[in-house]
Amino acid sequence: MGWLFLLLGVLAEATSHVALKATNGFSNFWPSVIVIFGHLLAFLFLGQAVKNLPVGIVHASWAGLAIILVTYMSSLVYKQHLDTKVWIGMLFIAVGIALINLSSTPHTH
Repeated sequence: MGWLFLLLGVLAEATSHVALKATNGFSNFWPSVIVIFGHLLAFLFLGQAVKNLPVGIVHASWAGLAIILVTYMSSLVYKQHLDTKVWIGMLFIAVGIALINLSSTPHTH
């Protein structure tokens, strides 16, 4: 269940960060609501995730996955296309997250 909460937290935060651009400095109401609600949901989900998973693993996975998802979502929503070098960097982040989570040492509290 911890991984599901972690993924939901990442999705909520990424949506919130992508909506941040549309707030125009928090002068647009609905995008501002999405940002605030998205961050609230993200922390609620992450609070549940750390009940079952180590904090360091949750934080590293959350940060890395959010970077990748925000970049992907912003390329779709705002047409902010990035060059190949940036996507190679994203691949390194993804590989790093996989290595952390596939380590031979079990994650225990």
